[in-house]
Amino acid sequence: MSHTPQVWVDADACPGVIRDILFRAAERAQVQVTLVANQWLRTPPSRFIHALQVAGGFDVADSAIVDRVQPGDLVVTQDIPLAARVLEKGAIALNPRGERYTPDNMAERLSMRNFMEELRGAGVQTGGPAAFHSRDRQAFAGQLDRWLAQRT
Repeated sequence: MSHTPQVWVDADACPGVIRDILFRAAERAQVQVTLVANQWLRTPPSRFIHALQVAGGFDVADSAIVDRVQPGDLVVTQDIPLAARVLEKGAIALNPRGERYTPDNMAERLSMRNFMEELRGAGVQTGGPAAFHSRDRQAFAGQLDRWLAQRT
């Protein structure tokens, strides 16, 4: 039996507006969307939308996604190491700002993440991520639509 591509969401840090886009897409395209988090998540009643609550702990939700993801699936995450693991399994990784992770940009993203972590570890104030804008939402929706069109 062939696998029907589905969406996995690293939901602990996923903006609500992105979840709403995913919920609408699940109904419109009849695609399975599973939110994975270490806390209970409210989801709309739908046969296409599921929430998987995992135990708390470092990388527990990430490992749950990696264990279940299959080639062609889409994973929505801001977590760069998770994105790298997902790409290794043949899935597609997309961050909530609509930036697609690829094998070509992964090494650069991992080294930048590690550099920023070193700065923070040395006490340098690096600030948080940039504010989430409507253009980010639009970029995400555009990438999601492209993935939905390609999966059929």
